[in-house]
Amino acid sequence: MRILTSLRAGERRLTRRMASWDSVWARGLLPPVEDAAEHTKLWWAAAVLMAAGGGRRGRRAATAGIAGMAVGQVLANVVAKQLVGRRRPPKEWFPHDEVEERPDSSSFPSGHTAAAVAFTAAVAPIWPWAGAACAVPTVLVAIERVHDGAHYPSDVAAGAAIGLAAAALVLATPRLLVRRVG
Repeated sequence: MRILTSLRAGERRLTRRMASWDSVWARGLLPPVEDAAEHTKLWWAAAVLMAAGGGRRGRRAATAGIAGMAVGQVLANVVAKQLVGRRRPPKEWFPHDEVEERPDSSSFPSGHTAAAVAFTAAVAPIWPWAGAACAVPTVLVAIERVHDGAHYPSDVAAGAAIGLAAAALVLATPRLLVRRVG
């Protein structure tokens, strides 16, 4: 029990520290990343670019990314958020305006992070260069979710784990179906 109390206190300190991070870089880059990631627009745009310019491999990567993103969102937003009702970090911890725009749903896990990680992790094995390019906004989305007051770091970590599981499931499904049918 003492370990959990210590972990919770450490997470609260980290959240408050990230909330007070007031650099020009954070103010200039994180809000546009959040806007692009809202409603998965960023990942749909990446999929369109891959499919349009990447030939067969680009289309395969885009399809896997979209499928991974969909599975990640369902697992995070439809399943996990219903199982764990966690309040979002207190608004008083956040000195900026973005804290007013956060959702009313459970804080745990981060659906944005689950979608971003699932998309990127599903794309990377098929087209490593595109996966590496997608990793940059994925990390920024994860940072932004804590910085703007929507999540605690453990919400983001859980979203990332769900995203990885979703990508693994999507990538394994064709082989599993072939075995099952064959």
